[in-house]
Amino acid sequence: MNKVYADAALKSDALKHFEITSAEGQSPLQAARKAAAEVLASVDFPSTKDEEWKYTNVKKLVSKAFNFDLQGTVTEAQLAEAQIEGLEANKLVFVNGQYNEALSNIVEQDKVVVSTLSAAAENNAQLVATHFGKYAVQEEQPFTALNTALAADGVFVHVPRSKVLELPVFILNVVDTTAGDVIAQPRNLIVVEENAQATLIENSITIGENTGFVNAVTEIVVETRAVVDHYKIQTEGENAFHVSTSHTKQADNSNYSNTTITTGGKMIRNNLNIDLGEHCEAYMNGLYFLDGKSHADNHTTVDHQKPNSYSNELYKGLLDGNSTGVFNGKIYVREGAQKTNAFQSNKNILLSEHANVDTKPQLEIWADDVSCSHGCTVGALDEDPLFYLRARGISEEKARALLMFAFAGDVLEKIKVPALKSYIEKIIAARLNYELI
Repeated sequence: MNKVYADAALKSDALKHFEITSAEGQSPLQAARKAAAEVLASVDFPSTKDEEWKYTNVKKLVSKAFNFDLQGTVTEAQLAEAQIEGLEANKLVFVNGQYNEALSNIVEQDKVVVSTLSAAAENNAQLVATHFGKYAVQEEQPFTALNTALAADGVFVHVPRSKVLELPVFILNVVDTTAGDVIAQPRNLIVVEENAQATLIENSITIGENTGFVNAVTEIVVETRAVVDHYKIQTEGENAFHVSTSHTKQADNSNYSNTTITTGGKMIRNNLNIDLGEHCEAYMNGLYFLDGKSHADNHTTVDHQKPNSYSNELYKGLLDGNSTGVFNGKIYVREGAQKTNAFQSNKNILLSEHANVDTKPQLEIWADDVSCSHGCTVGALDEDPLFYLRARGISEEKARALLMFAFAGDVLEKIKVPALKSYIEKIIAARLNYELI
């Protein structure tokens, strides 16, 4: 890795903060945090000379001094736009990375655990020790190491064997920058055992005019024949940085789906990594609808480690203004992972001559009996259907909005939670000035 950002303020500030705040002790969690701090001390943040970060420049982010202890004060009224109307869920609200019990509501369910990670470290210590830090790789990954060393809190979910989590887990991450530049580091651990099911919804927002940085890590364990649906919504402000890393470990015959919707933020980087066992299914869907100077970078890695598994990936982008989008999808088919079916598609519409997208789907295959494909498109809005709609008396503005909403529809249709789907459709429609029927 290039050493361009060896003296980054974010790194030095983080290590100083770790020295001040790290607790004495020999618990597995404390040992993991200490090891992560050592990793962070030994690596530097990537530059654009690093192939994995070629199109996303983090220099402004890592050169900035953030407050690691800034407490946020938000009210229920300030969160109104982030609430999902009609959604019945376990709700956990975090403000600047700290759990806000007054704004949260956890519904108890027999034998199922939904709690903060800090509470689980005491009440479910063995489970946390077994899984924490075991899947999200941090060697040469400074953002993951930074989170592991210093994350204050996050969500812990444990769904025992053959149980179904009755209500989704809704995580609302609020970054309150009213009093200054702030970093928030959510850390989530989700363990869904054999034959169990769970739904996870994350929403991230910013309040205030200063700079906010969310550095999130989520580890998900999907055991044999388990099913997990995971949704991530990013509707952050123009001064928001967000680096999100999710790592999912699927056991044989399991099913995992991830849908990521990005409609704002100064710089967004999503790392989605999935390891597949045998006879697994994995679905990845993404929509980025950007304007202004927003930048969204989606990196996905699907690792077919055993035979007879299926993965399907669909990412779509609508880019206006001076916005930029990046898609880099990798599919690995390991030796012996025969009968793998893996498909990947990235489609983009540029709505402005100043918008830009870089897309790079990749396949690396070491087996010879597989069915794999990838493809990408970048272009302007199709003029033929636009002409067809205008010929029927529809104004150009409405016709364009209708076509863009239809373009996004392929991803929106993948959302299985009706209230969430309606919430996201309203956000997209409002951006398009499109009237939903």
